[in-house]
Amino acid sequence: MKTLGVSFDYHDAAAALVIDGKLVAAETEERFTRVKHDARLPRHAMAFCLEKAGLHPQDLNGVVFYEQPVVKLDRILEDATNLPASEQQLSAVIKTLVRKDKLFPEERLAAHLGISRKRISSVPHHMSHAASAYYCSGFDQATVITLDGVGEHETATLSLGKNGQLIKLRSQMLPDSLGLFYSAMTAFLGFEVNEGEYKVMGMAGFGQPDHFSSLMRLFQLQEPFGFALDQSYFDFSSFAQQLHSDRLISMLGEPRSPGTPFDTSPGSAVELQSRQFANIAASVQKVTEEVILHLVRQCIRITGCRNVCLAGGVALNSLANTRIKKEPGVKLYVHPAAGDAGGAVGAAFLQQAVSGLNARTKLTSSLLGNSFSDDEIRQAIRGKFAQQTRYFSDQEPMLDELAKRLADGEVIGWFQGSAEWGPRSLGARSILANPAFPGMQLKVNELVKFREPFRPFAPSVLCEKASIYFEVNQTVEPTDPENFMLSVVPVRETYRSQLPAITHVDGTARVHRVSREVNPLFYRLLEKVGLLTGIPMLLNTSFNLKGDPIVGTPEDAIATFGFCGLDTLAIGGYLINK
Repeated sequence: MKTLGVSFDYHDAAAALVIDGKLVAAETEERFTRVKHDARLPRHAMAFCLEKAGLHPQDLNGVVFYEQPVVKLDRILEDATNLPASEQQLSAVIKTLVRKDKLFPEERLAAHLGISRKRISSVPHHMSHAASAYYCSGFDQATVITLDGVGEHETATLSLGKNGQLIKLRSQMLPDSLGLFYSAMTAFLGFEVNEGEYKVMGMAGFGQPDHFSSLMRLFQLQEPFGFALDQSYFDFSSFAQQLHSDRLISMLGEPRSPGTPFDTSPGSAVELQSRQFANIAASVQKVTEEVILHLVRQCIRITGCRNVCLAGGVALNSLANTRIKKEPGVKLYVHPAAGDAGGAVGAAFLQQAVSGLNARTKLTSSLLGNSFSDDEIRQAIRGKFAQQTRYFSDQEPMLDELAKRLADGEVIGWFQGSAEWGPRSLGARSILANPAFPGMQLKVNELVKFREPFRPFAPSVLCEKASIYFEVNQTVEPTDPENFMLSVVPVRETYRSQLPAITHVDGTARVHRVSREVNPLFYRLLEKVGLLTGIPMLLNTSFNLKGDPIVGTPEDAIATFGFCGLDTLAIGGYLINK
């Protein structure tokens, strides 16, 4: 059975292909269009998935959309009734929905793919999230939790996954939303919603949770499931101009203006202001973690199962994921593309499960995206950097050369094999550097990525060596969050001073364990770096500049290399010097 899952129209449009219970291809539209968080119909992503499997649209048994827009319209109309919204506001929203055909994604898909409307269906938003986690976890039985801003009406759900079936047990409804709380605080701290949440997590490391008690009082934790959030501090309606109210400003002070300098160094001109916002970020993060832990404990009590699957945008909170594993003491699986893009995967799996297929699969690798041959890469180079380009027909000498350069302090663009599924670069579309160089974090942030200097970097380390440097279990499960860079853990104190470029100000790092089975080429590079430096580890960040998607094609990689401060580009069998 061949099923194409799709998500689009709101953010992070994507497509995923599942054949007989196996995920064979998945990609986001932004990798093709170069529009960050591109929400449009994923024409290129769908075409890629079909091409990778050698299929035509007519070969598909079904196409499944990841949510139900008519139900979402019901929420908008309900908002208008309860507010009430002005006639002008309501008219504008409805016109936008109709003009962009957001109410009828099935018709648009049928027209684009040239197939019958009868072969296209839609499923609820949070069921798509739940399915993306459960069916890729490898668990037979699991407690499945979804958390995001809002789907149609739901903001969180609990389902029981058992014997290949998903049964929803509980729902949390708007306006009580942990995802929208975090979004509101992301905007309050001067960052873009659905983009700057990672920055809040990074900023939190510089602060103390001085406002924890005040913010925690806004949540009423309920039994047996859920919470209530004090809505007098927020506005989560469809017509809101901003997500927080004046009451939040009275509590925390004026919001941070976007682009405001941030520097907590003693004596800096903005030290006090920066610390104030860092303390707010730390408080928001701690509150979020406490609410998530409350929900996880509730859900485990309800289901009696300690295998936990997590999806939805909140599941990308890697600080919280660490505490979930440690404190309730569960086996945790987080889908690598936990946000809306991952709904495409879940939608496809749901149709296969409903059709009676055993759709469960253990997703141990996220390398599901586009790949390019050396011939295609040579065509992309086409004279660019011709004098600085060297081709290696054998990978080992190229890896030896790269390991030496990395050991000496070069910053390298790495474009190899199939692209990663999800927002993390896991050794396929990465910028790499030596984590032992004291000034490397600043160099990569300012000269290569052109982003805020406080942003931390992740380490990629040989799987079997990770517990030497980080507080992680020696026993490795192939679906652990650390294998997908979805968990922040303490750096062992002995190594913090030796690994300054990946050790955050609070002594933590978002670790990425690399296995030989999942990514043999990247694994060998880490081995060779370890032989030269004594530490088989590299600083690993996504291959993109601030505001851009991760590079999708050889042309993207070459253009980015030429524009920024990278020293070398390793692309397929080619090594390009600057």
